[in-house]
Amino acid sequence: MSWLNRVGNSWLLAGQVILHLSQGRIHRRNTLDQLSAVGLESLFIVLITAVVISGVFTIQLAREFINFGASSLIGGVLAIALTRELTPVVTAVILAGRVGSAFAAELGTMKVTEQIDALQLLRTDPVDYLVIPRVMASGLMLPVLTILSLLTGLVGGMIICASVYNISPNLFLTSAQNLLAPWDLLVCCFKAMVFGFLIAIVGSSWGLSTTGGAKGVGRSTTDAVVTALLGVFVTNFLISWLLFQGPGSALSRAF
Repeated sequence: MSWLNRVGNSWLLAGQVILHLSQGRIHRRNTLDQLSAVGLESLFIVLITAVVISGVFTIQLAREFINFGASSLIGGVLAIALTRELTPVVTAVILAGRVGSAFAAELGTMKVTEQIDALQLLRTDPVDYLVIPRVMASGLMLPVLTILSLLTGLVGGMIICASVYNISPNLFLTSAQNLLAPWDLLVCCFKAMVFGFLIAIVGSSWGLSTTGGAKGVGRSTTDAVVTALLGVFVTNFLISWLLFQGPGSALSRAF
């Protein structure tokens, strides 16, 4: 099956998921299992990555801003960068690699070993039983992981500023509070939810369309991750372009 056909199938699967969710067709036990797999099991790697990304960005940002006498803006600029772009995108990349690949591999293995056919013989809809729990888990847990990643990144940046550049935590937090708006947090959560939905749909669709035995499972897993990452980057651009057009007002709040 060609890549474009699989993309088309992903759109069809997304439509089925939305329709079934509107009808309340949710398998609660499977959903709880997937919430744990997507959220709790991904938490450690997400937080570690947030600390590293925030630390690198803070170092690069602080050394330049201090030279221009704008150290009071470091906390706010870091908060905006983390909230609008870095934490939702980086967290989505981690989830695409860890969770999207797992979805594709699990469902792909079930497909080639005819377990999907067995479910259908038992009059169990694979979309309700397998796909919707994964979509709900990704869509709900990715915003939670993103917010935790954001908080961890801000704390990490604040510690680096205080210990390396002698910028007080008070100044850092005041700057972040002044420049960050509730709208930024809403957009951050919205992006994360869209990315979670997209990752789960792509992983599930690629898994359900797997053919060719073990080799096909490996190919589907790799292609699902690459496609999910591409989808995250393209979707991030479209959302940013739609929601952040025109002149910005964040820096004006700092003065």
